[in-house]
Amino acid sequence: MIIRLVSRLLLALSIIVPMAALAPEAHAQLSFRVGPGGQFQPMPIAIADFSGEGDLGQRVSGIIGSNLQRSGYFTVLDKSRFPERPSFDAAPRFDAWKMAGAQALVTGRVSRDPAGRLRAEFRLWDIDSGQQLTGQQYVTDANFWRRVGHIISDAVYTKVTGFGGFFDTRIVFVEESGPKENRRKRLAIMDQDGANVRYLTQGESLVVTPRYSPVTQEITFMSQVEGQQPRVQVINLETGSRQIVGNFPDMTSSPRFAPDGQRIVMSLQQGGNANIYMMNLSSQATTRLTSTAAIDTSPSFSPDGTQIVFESDRGGKQQLYVMGVDGSNQRRISFGDGAYSQPAWSPRGDYIAFTKQHAGGFAIGIMKPDGSGERILTEGFHNESPVWAPNGQYIMFFRDPGGQSGGKLYMVDITGRVEQPIPTPSFASDPTWSPLLSETRQ
Repeated sequence: MIIRLVSRLLLALSIIVPMAALAPEAHAQLSFRVGPGGQFQPMPIAIADFSGEGDLGQRVSGIIGSNLQRSGYFTVLDKSRFPERPSFDAAPRFDAWKMAGAQALVTGRVSRDPAGRLRAEFRLWDIDSGQQLTGQQYVTDANFWRRVGHIISDAVYTKVTGFGGFFDTRIVFVEESGPKENRRKRLAIMDQDGANVRYLTQGESLVVTPRYSPVTQEITFMSQVEGQQPRVQVINLETGSRQIVGNFPDMTSSPRFAPDGQRIVMSLQQGGNANIYMMNLSSQATTRLTSTAAIDTSPSFSPDGTQIVFESDRGGKQQLYVMGVDGSNQRRISFGDGAYSQPAWSPRGDYIAFTKQHAGGFAIGIMKPDGSGERILTEGFHNESPVWAPNGQYIMFFRDPGGQSGGKLYMVDITGRVEQPIPTPSFASDPTWSPLLSETRQ
């Protein structure tokens, strides 16, 4: 059974208009501060309870505060330190907020329009300059108030940091339950903060390596029914329809979408080796990209669609290789100690994430597309399956501590400074991050 997602959820925000400034709008971004020894300091920001509609405003502002705190780039000011209850329709007392330690302040309100739709408004204030940095108004179905909180979070995060947003997104992952020797694995989907968990499969087959389309609400993954060959499949999250990708006689695995969402690249096992193939989802036309006696797997497109990174043991152990989208100019890019696997190209194109196994441990790291600048972000007993946030600033992965326990999801930023757990109902593995919901097409 597949739980359908309602398509209007992606189209819910019908109006987005700027709010008139109550003070001159600031053109410069707020700046982060660096403490003694060059240590980065998160920005102190105050999130006032939004007014109106009972406790709904407080719930929306609570989502904003939680999101910004979890990003690692903000410290949300405790409400006991607030010098006033700011009015949405008046400028705050900037000197008082400065004395309270805030660099920025978010105010807002929620109300209903004559049609019963939710109207949410917010303002972002720069306390030091006494200026409004931005303000927006959103109108949507009242059921989508959580999305409004995420979208406002993205607006604040982007205005302050200069990075794209990532809060108005979803995560698909493999939910695992039961004893370790007989785990039931289901595909699950949830908001990026762990809310609204729904199941896409019911454990009738083994499921691994789900991957989101960069442009549509579709998931590709590997599925295996007992007694049958593993097959790459695609689920459309809006219609609930499934399709098997290709009619290969042997196992297919490690699928990923091309940036246009029209093609899938995957690994096809043939005897003791595996090679990389690409398939056009409309025509079913298949192109073989590698041809070796090794195991080539885990392909991932560059965001411009011109190159593919993959892992191969053709040199004796797993290493990372890059090739043209037609299979040309195959070249190795990883040369450090240990084995490299599970490469994932950043949506910004600047880094390739990977899993590195060395000295009995598993690390998540990044390197530039030419293999230079390798940097380990986090290490542990068993870290795997790095995937990128749509803004290219964070990587999600799963960590398994061993024993009878199971995996948990985490995210780390590309500096390695921020590492946060991602809440899931039970054990979890193989995450994949959606694009911004407002940027996907039907």
